[in-house]
Amino acid sequence: MLPRVVVVTDRRLVPNLPAALAAALDAVPRDSLLVLLREKDLPGRELFALAEAIAAVTAGRAKLVVSGRADVALAVGADGVHAGGDAPPAAALKRRWPELLVGASVHAPDEDAPGADYVLLAPIFAVPGKGAPLGLGALVAAARRGVPVFALGGIDARNAAAARAAGAYGVAAMRSALEVSDPAAACAALVRAAS
Repeated sequence: MLPRVVVVTDRRLVPNLPAALAAALDAVPRDSLLVLLREKDLPGRELFALAEAIAAVTAGRAKLVVSGRADVALAVGADGVHAGGDAPPAAALKRRWPELLVGASVHAPDEDAPGADYVLLAPIFAVPGKGAPLGLGALVAAARRGVPVFALGGIDARNAAAARAAGAYGVAAMRSALEVSDPAAACAALVRAAS
């Protein structure tokens, strides 16, 4: 069972990412968050160290998925890997590691992601530098494809329920979950809105 809220990390948004995630996990029910470690600019060893610290925080409390690096995901005992960037496609990852949760990012409601257990569809709402928003109608179309779809892009506690009503399995957030004065309260509000 997938959680309804994905928190996409960006360590530049918070001074201590593992501590912020620990506080957020204290504020929400167990297994209500999926943490997507998405730190594409980090070299392997630094990414491994951060993933290891976050795996210690999420263990038994939330799912952890590492973006683009199956080796790091396996090394830290993460729940899955997210196909992104120059990573192998989701289908290849799923064939090789069927036990891992495999996610993918898509940017159109009809974009395929064979092998993915879930997809992030973005941007749903306006986000600076991310192109024209797809709107809630894109979620209606994407949900018909049968793979759980998480709405990403401009998502916050005020519009999460609308995204779910439009057909999203859940919501995904970065800035509204982490670039706030109280990430714990923000994550708790997202979980309530997306439930």
